[in-house]
Amino acid sequence: MIQITVRDLSESMQDYLEAILAIQEKNQVARVKDIAEKLDILKGSVTGALKNLAEKGLINYEPYSFITLTEQGKAIAGEITRRHRVIRDFLQCILLMDPEAADQNACRMEHAMDREAVDRLVAFIEYIYKCPRTGADWIDGFVRYFSGVKESEEDCHACLERCVQKYENNLK
Repeated sequence: MIQITVRDLSESMQDYLEAILAIQEKNQVARVKDIAEKLDILKGSVTGALKNLAEKGLINYEPYSFITLTEQGKAIAGEITRRHRVIRDFLQCILLMDPEAADQNACRMEHAMDREAVDRLVAFIEYIYKCPRTGADWIDGFVRYFSGVKESEEDCHACLERCVQKYENNLK
């Protein structure tokens, strides 16, 4: 069997796999009707894509039957879903975007970013929450900065002192 990667698939094929995974997790199997509804497209448009994905060995598909992901298809769909979730959460929780706008932007961005870029983004987000110089205080500071509240130099020094104290307490 030929090994397919996310980068071997068009954005459209990636969207189909992501949709099938979501439906399969909810209903155990997907149907053409479910996929069309999820992607907001006509049922007639789905058949050609399903044939393509089946030829690549990513789904189990026969006309008029249920659709399921193969192991390889499930792995790729899981990676696509992970990318989407991480990017959406970053845009919504860190950059404070509206949830719908974050989701739409994540959908576009997930296709352009490779696994290394997503992995680094995840590591950065984890760092933000774990580093004693960052965490919730740092994010709150960004929220204030983003909303136009300007911090004085004294505020920055006081924040730094709190971070040092927090760091020292974590060492104990």
